[in-house]
Amino acid sequence: MPKHGRTIVERNRLKRRLREIGRREILPRLEAEGRHLDILLRARRSAYDAGFTELRSELSIVTEELCSRGG
Repeated sequence: MPKHGRTIVERNRLKRRLREIGRREILPRLEAEGRHLDILLRARRSAYDAGFTELRSELSIVTEELCSRGG
């Protein structure tokens, strides 16, 4: 039985998408704000059905929240 009911191809596709969004958008934004953080993304099952644009949009919201916090 596939893990989470998804094939290895689907799991790898999601992993690649999340890694690319992190590399191109999240980490540079955090670095520009002087935030030195380790980031762990844990995708929900619904992430498999989301397209790249939707994933990027949702992760941008989370990144903005991290950057707007004081401290």
